[in-house]
Amino acid sequence: MEAVTEQPPPLNLSALLSEAMNKSSLLWVDVAGDRTWPAWHVWDGTTAFVVSGPGEQPLPWLPKEVTIILRSKDSGGRLLATRAHAAVIAPGTPEWDHAAELLRASRLNSVDDSLTRWARECTITALTPFGSPLESPGSYSALDLRAEPARTTVTTSGWRPWHWKGRRPRRANDAPRAARKR
Repeated sequence: MEAVTEQPPPLNLSALLSEAMNKSSLLWVDVAGDRTWPAWHVWDGTTAFVVSGPGEQPLPWLPKEVTIILRSKDSGGRLLATRAHAAVIAPGTPEWDHAAELLRASRLNSVDDSLTRWARECTITALTPFGSPLESPGSYSALDLRAEPARTTVTTSGWRPWHWKGRRPRRANDAPRAARKR
């Protein structure tokens, strides 16, 4: 008698995409020739909208096609990677009004004049996924996709952070930190 192995049902990738976009407000935008940028977004069922500029998240100018990487809300790991068309939405258009209202509604610590400021200083970009996913459960890249953290001028090596109830007193025979590393 031949053993029958039961195959799992086929994965509904459009449902997975929609679920991943709805569950997590963070996606990663992979810009060719640059690094991968994190971005908070709002999903309206077909398009992810992101706002960038002064006072908002930093994003470079996006080419017409980018790769977006979605994470699992449960594990935080890579769940799905797909290509997307990137299009800047012009302020004053019905599309911009729709996207800006969705973004403002989900924006933490939103201020009253955010729509005016976004129209004047920021860019709202629509990211519309298309085609088959580049990576999905069961077909992930075997490459190590870790990257160095982005360069920044921010550093904490010069000051000592405050501690609840203070730091322990330094004893006379304690070697300075630099001497211990040798």
